Amino acid sequence: MALKPGEKPITADTFLRGLWRENPVFVMLLGMCPVLAVTNSVINALAMGLATTFVLLCSSVMVSLLRRHIPKEVRIAAYIVIIATFVTVVDYLIQAISLEIYHALGAFIQLIVANCMILGRAESYASRHRLSKTLINSLGMGAGFTIALLCLGSVRELLGAGSLLGIPIFGPSFEPWVIMLLPPGGFFVLGAWLLLFAWIKERQMQRKTQPNPVQAGA
Repeated sequence: MALKPGEKPITADTFLRGLWRENPVFVMLLGMCPVLAVTNSVINALAMGLATTFVLLCSSVMVSLLRRHIPKEVRIAAYIVIIATFVTVVDYLIQAISLEIYHALGAFIQLIVANCMILGRAESYASRHRLSKTLINSLGMGAGFTIALLCLGSVRELLGAGSLLGIPIFGPSFEPWVIMLLPPGGFFVLGAWLLLFAWIKERQMQRKTQPNPVQAGA
């Protein structure tokens, strides 16, 4: 398909930017409600990440397909209706697959409708790009969100219960850090991850600004 004037081609960055440079959680700090609420275990984090990715992907594709037919005056309302439709679908899917996970996630499944990441991608990206580019970008953003939830869920379950995916890691002598399974634990772990990524970003910037030793010697 020929590119329109001023349109950028699809590159690896179209997918990868959601994993690192524009990560929804660690960079843009979006979707903090489920990030802090349901990441007390790896299973819950994975389920919420996949559910959010499903809604993000399907709603972005639908918005991209209908972008020329949705009047600008009602575009936000139309986006919310589209998102709510797929949230309803994923709500029934999780309920049919596992009632245990469904009850663990609780109302946060329905609250995907209010996730700023999904509505933001619909408004700023899907409504302005063709289907193929929207599909790849949405997959990257969804993967970045899921990875972020797994980062928090793995640490919180490991320290709070001494297990990963329900499998004991430290043995019976381990004293769990119960606070890690509570809401304050989510803030602590999120802060630690943000500090780590900020340090990595700062190191990368320092390497770029430091002069090349060969050039400096010359």
